[in-house]
Amino acid sequence: MDKGTVGGLISAWAIVLISILIAPGASLAAFIDYPSLMMVVGGAIAAVLIAFPISTLFLVPKVFRKAIFPKVPEIGPVITQLVQFAEIARRDGILALESRSDQIDDPFILMGIQMAVDGTDSQLMESILRSEIEAVANRHKNGKAVFDTLNKYAPAFGMIGTLVGLIIMLGNMDDPAAIGPGMAVALLTTLYGAAVSNMVCAPIADKLAFYSKRELLVREIIIRGILSIQVGDNPRVLEQKLKTCLPAAERNTPAQQAA
Repeated sequence: MDKGTVGGLISAWAIVLISILIAPGASLAAFIDYPSLMMVVGGAIAAVLIAFPISTLFLVPKVFRKAIFPKVPEIGPVITQLVQFAEIARRDGILALESRSDQIDDPFILMGIQMAVDGTDSQLMESILRSEIEAVANRHKNGKAVFDTLNKYAPAFGMIGTLVGLIIMLGNMDDPAAIGPGMAVALLTTLYGAAVSNMVCAPIADKLAFYSKRELLVREIIIRGILSIQVGDNPRVLEQKLKTCLPAAERNTPAQQAA
């Protein structure tokens, strides 16, 4: 679980709610208006239906879950595993990796190792692996695009709801006592739109972009590692080459750091 995502979402809504509760003269009930909420949430969902195929809408819960429960492997363990495979291939031959396939959990690494063991041409193997990366990148792009669309249209429907509320209020100007409450209700849709956009959709879209970039980096490291294993590079050279993708503080082993 990504504790930062969960903690951030809870904190954002908690800060707003607490601010409302401690504000002098404020009432939480005054900030609840179901027609306004329907205008913002329903309108944003309708915009997504217009912009994307209906099947995409059903992916929203799955994409949202990925922001909270990411399945992106850590770079360090991936490098360690690739170096171990390079040592085995250099010592016992690349065919020896076939017996280690049951130890590989990452399907992308497994696919690359199997092609290397089968003697697939390096250019063809790289082309296949990069095609897989492009497919993953497109899936990530589509998932993020849904939240970008919600982020774009939620404030717009909030403004539409505000205008509708103002028109209704101006139509009842003969009752001065209703002007204040009517204005408050009209402004609630703008508040809802801004809240949905900035406290849910935009942060989730940014977090999906972060994890997508990290996963693509891991896969790029895997491609470099497998191609190096296939040509028989020295495991130590391979390790140093792959560790250039890590932050400087994470490049040394615990023993090296102690020294």
